[in-house]
Amino acid sequence: MTKALILTVKDWWESQPERLEISQVHLIIGKFTCVEPASLQFAFEVQTRNTFLEKAKLIVQETPLIAFCHRCQHEYSPQIGLRYACPDCNSPMEDIRSGRELKIDKIEYAYASNI
Repeated sequence: MTKALILTVKDWWESQPERLEISQVHLIIGKFTCVEPASLQFAFEVQTRNTFLEKAKLIVQETPLIAFCHRCQHEYSPQIGLRYACPDCNSPMEDIRSGRELKIDKIEYAYASNI
């Protein structure tokens, strides 16, 4: 997971016309992705040592799991690992509105010549 993130950022970084110093990589991670932010942070720090991302910080924003019940016509927040059915009518969770995100939101950087 972390390796894929680093390779994606590296591909973008190498495509830039000027050398950039990346200061922050912002991720959006949904609670339903089974990605543990603390573990990802640790792996990022270890795997970016002595690389172009060595000084970069990984900023993680988590999004909650939100589902929509078509039977009741309302959103609810299932308890991950405990109960996924609608709390009102007990219909199975079918429509996930939030919580599966796993993406780079933005990259903060400065031009190397300005540093």
